[in-house]
Amino acid sequence: MKFIFATHNANKLTEVRAMLPPQFNFLTLTELNYHTEIPETRDTIAGNALQKVETVWDIFKENCFAEDTGLLVKSLNDEPNVFTARYAGEHKSSADNISLLLKNLAPHEDRAAKFVTVFALIIDGKSYTFEGVCEGTIAITPKGEGGFGYDPIFIPKGYQTTFAEMNSEEKHSISHRGKALAKMVDFIRELAI
Repeated sequence: MKFIFATHNANKLTEVRAMLPPQFNFLTLTELNYHTEIPETRDTIAGNALQKVETVWDIFKENCFAEDTGLLVKSLNDEPNVFTARYAGEHKSSADNISLLLKNLAPHEDRAAKFVTVFALIIDGKSYTFEGVCEGTIAITPKGEGGFGYDPIFIPKGYQTTFAEMNSEEKHSISHRGKALAKMVDFIRELAI
């Protein structure tokens, strides 16, 4: 079964490619020469994932999947949530996002947070969603060189290191994206039986 992965995010593409079994074939939007930014205007993570996959389905009428991820920080009323990638503004960097988050969290003792990923899938016009959650805490300062986004400040529950300090296999085995993707893969395998 072939799919389109509805993303322009090179970091997410690398992670998903590394986690998917080799028999899962997909094309990227770049490979399809589609460079238009897909809207993310809904007010939930699942809603944004569905919006992306519905947009791609409407254009290509091909089986496709997309994902959206949010970081929810308890003391900040679950911010940045759907604004995770653009927390510090539309054209800001991951470093800017991290800096703003640490500044906003500084007055708070409770540093509990969680990452939530939702994969949305459309097969033959029917849509499905798969959620993965990783609980953890926000570090005082960034640590590590790996990963991307907020990985240098996110310490998963039960660990002393940030995602950015872990190797990719260790991170994928416990991450929100890994959990959601595994659910989607299991579902697709069941359909194929």
